[in-house]
Amino acid sequence: MSTISEYKHSFPIDSIKKVCKIFEEQLRSQNEPDLALFSIIVGAVENNLTNVKNSDKDVNLATNKFIKMKFPSIEWEEVKSLYERFITLMRAGVDAKLLSGEFATRDLVKRVADVVWNSLTRSYYKDRAHLQSIYSFLTGNKLDCFGVAFAVTAGCQVLGKKDVHLALSEDHAWVVFGKDGKDTAEVTWHGKGNEDKRGRSVGDGVLARSWLYVAGKPVVCTRMMELAALVSSINPTLTPTIDVHEVAQMQHKLLWLLYDNGHLDAYPMALGNLGDLDEYMRISNCPEDTEDSMLIKVGGSNNTKPDSAALYVQAIRSARTHYEDRHVYPYTFQGGYYHRHKMYKEAFNAWACAGDVIRQFYDGICKWEEGSQTPILHIGWAKPLVSTISKFDAEVRAQVHIICSPDNEEPAEEKKIIDNDNVKKDNDIWNNNSDSAEMSVREQLTAAVNSRPRVTLYSHKMAALKPLLLAERLNTHALQLQLTAQSQLQRPQAPTKRRDDDDHSPAAPTARAKRARRER
Repeated sequence: MSTISEYKHSFPIDSIKKVCKIFEEQLRSQNEPDLALFSIIVGAVENNLTNVKNSDKDVNLATNKFIKMKFPSIEWEEVKSLYERFITLMRAGVDAKLLSGEFATRDLVKRVADVVWNSLTRSYYKDRAHLQSIYSFLTGNKLDCFGVAFAVTAGCQVLGKKDVHLALSEDHAWVVFGKDGKDTAEVTWHGKGNEDKRGRSVGDGVLARSWLYVAGKPVVCTRMMELAALVSSINPTLTPTIDVHEVAQMQHKLLWLLYDNGHLDAYPMALGNLGDLDEYMRISNCPEDTEDSMLIKVGGSNNTKPDSAALYVQAIRSARTHYEDRHVYPYTFQGGYYHRHKMYKEAFNAWACAGDVIRQFYDGICKWEEGSQTPILHIGWAKPLVSTISKFDAEVRAQVHIICSPDNEEPAEEKKIIDNDNVKKDNDIWNNNSDSAEMSVREQLTAAVNSRPRVTLYSHKMAALKPLLLAERLNTHALQLQLTAQSQLQRPQAPTKRRDDDDHSPAAPTARAKRARRER
């Protein structure tokens, strides 16, 4: 790991060019990046530029979509002091006995998570902007979900455990550790009341394959990908409707630097973010300045950069290549881009592909809910689902082949692969501008109807809705009532099953096994 003193010569950091220079030096280095140091630097820039109290009083925020701010001066002593505080916090809070051995243990990961967690103030909203960096943690005791997971990873790094890495879904973050990264641990929250899950394994079975964990295909980061995750998490918003241009520009240049060196190849979300930022830079009429000359590929130059549309295609290809097409955001990035450019047929195709990725979405939530003490699918979930279903006429709904398999814990993987292959072929047609894309809307709809989409439902609640879903007249009131009803599933317990066996068999179809799985 690089020592902090190696970067002293780069201070004060008073321009985007200097931020990029530090990242470029790291890319040239043979040492792994110091996550805490980079998070403090990037967080200091972002938080100073997006502080409304520090914003230019002459700027009329009501009439701007983005504003330009004076770049702050980040001093060496400030960064050094914060960094040393983080080191001290980790070393003082973790018993030296937990640091023995080559690899991290679950007890160590849990302890580091507790150190971070217990340092947070409770009087803030975890989903507010600009709370993802260690700078925010050290100066305001505030972190969002991603920030906690990143701080735990950085904390384990400064304690000498190189096997702890960040794992990311599209809506959650946790860590992997141990030999070959086979062990997993929750270190942050996702939803109210989940604080006590820190240190527990993500597990197997239905929960690990749910939408929250991208069907068991998360982005498991290398150190450089963790640096990319830090950059991708940068938030340029000043207010809900206004961005700070300098923050967006810094993020844009850093992502290109990481892209040119291959560190975004297996990171679909970052590729999508880069596509959006690239489009933003063109729309804002703020061309890149001469600082671009220093953003070169380590070991060579790369003067040709893909445009936004090509980056979205790369994100989709990355999701297919590395994650079995289980990520939805690459398609929504692409769909939004097509919609903004009034390419409506292409947008609908991208959104259809996104829909295919998440088509067990509500069913997965219902399966997760089964046997819980409180209903999860409240009216806030039920109304959007019913609204979505009501958009389809009876003739369209009747074409869906619904298979109910509520007692089968394992998804029909073989069928899903076949269906996904068909969707991939369709998407390739659009992205490659094949002649088949010139089919009329009627021909496309006819082809879709003839294909008879197939959906397998694994939850008892959704399976019970099959008659309502296929009914000629959609009874929205009945749908909402059944969706929000408490799942009262009682399954018989096998008389020979012991408690210890249940704890190690998350897929066993017993009420006790389900309780054990939820507790993990």
